[in-house]
Amino acid sequence: MVPTPRQGDLFAQTSWSSSADAPGLSLSAPQLRQWQRRIQRHQAPLFAGHGQPTALQQTQLFAAPADPLAALAPLSLRPLPLTFWRWPESPHQGAAIYLVMDRPPDLSTPILLYVGETKAADRRWKGEHDCKAYLAAYGDALCSAGLPQQTSIRFWTDVPADTRQRRRLEQALIQAWLPPFNKETRDRWATPFSTD
Repeated sequence: MVPTPRQGDLFAQTSWSSSADAPGLSLSAPQLRQWQRRIQRHQAPLFAGHGQPTALQQTQLFAAPADPLAALAPLSLRPLPLTFWRWPESPHQGAAIYLVMDRPPDLSTPILLYVGETKAADRRWKGEHDCKAYLAAYGDALCSAGLPQQTSIRFWTDVPADTRQRRRLEQALIQAWLPPFNKETRDRWATPFSTD
């Protein structure tokens, strides 16, 4: 049986390490921009359909949306700094889907880097978290290449309280948006940021 060809890996031999004493190759500004643009090309139509102002339409007052993904409007959610969890009071409580985004100035839309779910929005970002390590390495790579970073986190709290239902919604969002820092999609984007 002949193996099917796989999509090439833009950063096949490139590794970014956030550790100052670890050997590794820095990613150049053109490489980082190209990586961001690839993600943006996939996600831009989703941002155009979700979170952009649309014409007002008369709807039924108590009708549930036919597609729960259609209810998410990422750009209408309040952006918070990634250090929000250090605030004396969290702006969000309870179950939530959270979205981590960056807004590269040369792109027409943000890029969605990570989708997660939690039963406690006020506590989820505290402590160790895989996405925090990827974001630190991403931030280091951008800084090293002289590129700006405008990362934020947004919480969607109009989600099921039941963990299984919320996780199904999280997985549906990951499959639709393909955020590069979720483990399910890192290979697709050849996510070049290593936390080793």
